Amino acid sequence: MPQAPSIPNPIGPTPSHGLPGLRGTEHIGFTVPDLDQAIGFFVDVIGCEPFYELGPFSAADSWMADHLDVHPRAVMKRLKFLRCRTGPNFEIFEYDAPDQNRRQPRNSDVGGHHLAFYVDDIAAAVDHLKAHGVRVLGEPTVRDSGPSAGQTWVYFLAPWGMQLELVSYPAGKAYERDRPERLWHPALPQL
Repeated sequence: MPQAPSIPNPIGPTPSHGLPGLRGTEHIGFTVPDLDQAIGFFVDVIGCEPFYELGPFSAADSWMADHLDVHPRAVMKRLKFLRCRTGPNFEIFEYDAPDQNRRQPRNSDVGGHHLAFYVDDIAAAVDHLKAHGVRVLGEPTVRDSGPSAGQTWVYFLAPWGMQLELVSYPAGKAYERDRPERLWHPALPQL
């Protein structure tokens, strides 16, 4: 079997701490109540590109509990991989499980989370979301002080209630004036 080509490391040698060979986030996985609805939203409204699908998968033994920490009789009905431009891939699941919690966690809940999408023009992106009937939470917040100065952000909700965010800082953030290192940014070449 031929070996996959080696991928050069653009940021130099691996630091002496942390995971050996760490490159970054490859994908973000999350579960939705209706996979077709989620695929439609992320492809048609957000602009992600669909790739491949797997499923269903279940196990008569304890494999699901042992490997995924879910109920042993959980059924992963389907999953779909999407690519979101220059950011990480999404692995979107639809499950059926006897003990499934169908309530979407909020940011303040343990396990709460959100996905943030960098856009070049936040006003145009908000208009796009609203034209697609997406609920935008409030008006964009403009940061004019502190390390995030220069950033504008606003939250919005997927049709099933998942929290998402638009963020933009085309002139950079204030923290960048004080240090040479940068947080990862999808619109800039990585060092």
